[in-house]
Amino acid sequence: MAPVAAMVGGGLLLLLVAFQGSPGAQQSVDSSIRVGATDLGGVVTSVNGPEAGVWVIAETNDLPTKFAKIVVTDDRGRYLLPELPKASYSVWVRGYGLVDSQKIRTTPGKTVNLTALVAPSPAAAAEYYPAIYWYSMLKVPEKSEFPGTGPDGNGINPALKSQEQWLDIVKTNGCYGCHALGTKAMRTIPKELGDFKSSEDAWQRRIQSGQALTQMTTALGRMGNARALKLFADWTDRIAAGELPSARPTRPQGVERNVVLTLWDWAGPKDYLHDVISTDKRNPRLNPNGLLYGATEESTDLFPVLDPVKHKATQVKMLVRDPATPSSKQSPMLPSPFWGDERIWDSQTSMHNPMFDEKGRVWFTSRVRPPANPDFCKKGSDHPSAKLMPTDTANRHLSMYDPKSGKITLISTCFPTHHLVFAGGPGSGVIGWLNRKMFDDTGDEVKSQGWTALILDTNGNGKRDDYVEPNEPVDPTKDKRVVAAFYGIGVNPVDGTIWGTVLGFPGYVIRLNPGSNPPATALAELFEPPLPGYGPRGMDIDRNGVVWAPLSSGHMASFDRRKCKGPLNGPSATGKHCPEGWTLYPFPGPQLANVTSTGSAEASYYTWVDQFDTFGLGPNVPLATGNANESLMALVNGKFVNLRVPYPLGFYTKWVDGRIDDPSAGWKGKGLWATVSTRAPFHMEGGKGTLSKVVKFQLRPDPLAR
Repeated sequence: MAPVAAMVGGGLLLLLVAFQGSPGAQQSVDSSIRVGATDLGGVVTSVNGPEAGVWVIAETNDLPTKFAKIVVTDDRGRYLLPELPKASYSVWVRGYGLVDSQKIRTTPGKTVNLTALVAPSPAAAAEYYPAIYWYSMLKVPEKSEFPGTGPDGNGINPALKSQEQWLDIVKTNGCYGCHALGTKAMRTIPKELGDFKSSEDAWQRRIQSGQALTQMTTALGRMGNARALKLFADWTDRIAAGELPSARPTRPQGVERNVVLTLWDWAGPKDYLHDVISTDKRNPRLNPNGLLYGATEESTDLFPVLDPVKHKATQVKMLVRDPATPSSKQSPMLPSPFWGDERIWDSQTSMHNPMFDEKGRVWFTSRVRPPANPDFCKKGSDHPSAKLMPTDTANRHLSMYDPKSGKITLISTCFPTHHLVFAGGPGSGVIGWLNRKMFDDTGDEVKSQGWTALILDTNGNGKRDDYVEPNEPVDPTKDKRVVAAFYGIGVNPVDGTIWGTVLGFPGYVIRLNPGSNPPATALAELFEPPLPGYGPRGMDIDRNGVVWAPLSSGHMASFDRRKCKGPLNGPSATGKHCPEGWTLYPFPGPQLANVTSTGSAEASYYTWVDQFDTFGLGPNVPLATGNANESLMALVNGKFVNLRVPYPLGFYTKWVDGRIDDPSAGWKGKGLWATVSTRAPFHMEGGKGTLSKVVKFQLRPDPLAR
C-alpha cells in the first residue's frame, strides 16, 4: 500500500479506504446503473479517473461451495454484477495496469463505488498477465540450428528436422498438453525443490516431480534433453533477474466487456479435471438448469457433480470391472515441492471425456479392466471386426452413469477410447463404435461394438480393396492402410461422415466414410495442414461440414473439403493434395522468442463449435481453449473475441460445452460451461489446496444489463 499512497497522497488514500469499509451506506448513484435486490453496481475509478475494461470480482464462502461472479466495467468505469445468491461477498477490482484493490465486504442490493489501485511498477502490473506473456519469453533454437546434432553437438534431438517440430513439442503436443508453463508456479523455481549447482540441474529435477514424471521427461527427451534444459533454465534465470515480458495484454474491448463469469469450486484439493458436460451437443436444451458432470482422469475415481442452482458440489465413485485394473498411483515419481512424496493421484478408471446422450445418461471414456484384450478382440475370433483387424490391447474403454437410477454400466471395448463420440484413441490404428440401440436392447457388449482400420483409396476406384501396409510404398493398384487414430472427433451433420484429428507433426485431419458395412467398407481421406500450420489437436465441426481445429503453430485452422480442386482419392491423395481447403487464423498473444513465422505462443488444446448459438455470438462460432491466454477464444467474422478468466490466475481448460436452460430468457437463459483442467491446480493463484472450478460464460447485451 505504501507505494500507492506515495502516488495518490496518504490522506486521500486513507479517506477512500475508510469510506470503502462502510459499504452499507448508499453511495452516489449513476442513474443508468439499475441495481436490483440481487445485484451489486457502481463505478470504478482510480487516480486516473474512471477505469474502463477492468474486472469487478465478488466472491463468497457462504454457499455450499465457494462461489464467485465476475464482470467487466464499461467505457465509463461502471459495472453491474447481476443475480447474486443471498450471501456476504468480498468485492474487489482487478485489471491490467493495476494491482488488486482492497477487498470490501458487502451484500447484494447495494451501490458500491470502488477504488482501483494503479500498479506502482511494471513488475507489479506484470504479475497479473496471462501465462502466454511470460511463456513468450522462452527462447527457441534458431531455424538454422536444425536438424539437431544431438548431445555432442547443439543438444537438439537429431530426429527434429525443423524449428516447427521443436515448437510442436514445446507447445501443444508436449509441454503444454497438461498445464500452462507461464504461470507464477512455472516461471519460478520453488525453494522447496532443493539446492542445485545450476538452474539446469534444478529443471532436470523439477520434471521428475510427481506422478507425471514419465510424460515430462519423455517430452524433454523428444526435444533433446540438454538443449531443452538449458533454454528453460535461461528462461527462469532471466525472470528471476527481473526481466519482464516485452508484450502487454490489452484490456477487454467491445463485446468482451459484456461477459459475465460465474465460478463454482468442485472436486477435491488433490484432484484435477479434464472435462465437464452439461447437455447433449446435438440438443443443447437437454438437462436445463440440471447437474453438471466432470471427468477426473488420472487423479481419482470420484467424478464431481455440480448443482448450479443450489450451488452444491458432490462426488460419485466410478467403478471398474476387474480389481486388477492398474492405477495411476503406481506411476513412478520423485517428491513434489507441493506434496512431498505423497502420491496424490490414485485412479484405476482414468475417466476422460463425458458426454450426454438423448436420454440424459452420462457416458465416459473410462478404464474398466487391465489393457490386455479378451479373446473375442484378437486374431482367430469370429467377431466381424476382429476378422479384418484384430486388436490385442485397449487402455481405456466405456462406462455409462444413469443419474435417475444411480446405476453405472461398464463396457469393455476392443478399441481404446479417448474423446467420446465412441472412437479409437490416439495411436490405436483403428476407429471404433458402440451400437447403443443394440446394446440397450440386448446388453451384449460383444455384438454391439465394432471397429475398422483406416484405409486410403489410393487406387482411386471408389471402394475398399486389398491394401498395402503402412511401412510399404503406395501401390497404384491397391489401397493403403495408415496407422492413425482420431484424437478430436466430430460427425458432419451434412453427410454423416466422421472426422477426426491425428496428433503429431505435421498431423492430419481424417474423414471417414463408414459405408454400408463399416469394418469392411469404411474409407478414409487424410489431409495435412500446410505450413505455417502444423500440429492439430482437439477438433470440432460446424453445421456446414467445415472442420475447425487448433494448431501447435499458434493458429485456429478451418478445413473445408468443398474447396478441394484435385482428386480426393488415388495415388497422390495422401495428405498434401488439398492445401486450398485450409484457412489459418493466428491466435491472440505474442510469439515465442526467436520465432518469426505467423501465429502466437498460444498452445490451444481443443476447439468446440457453438452450432446452436448457446452463447450469443451467433451459430457456428468456433471457440478454442486459450490455454496460454487463460481464456476461451471465439472466432467471429475472422477476428478473435478473447474471453479471459482473470481470477484465479491460471485458468486452463480442455473443453467447452454450451447449454440453453430457458430459450425465452434471453442472455440469462443460456451460456457456455468449462472447467479448470490443469493437471496442477496447485499451480493456480491460491496455491496448494486450490480447487478446480466450473466456469459459466454468459454474454449480455451491454455491461450494465441485468
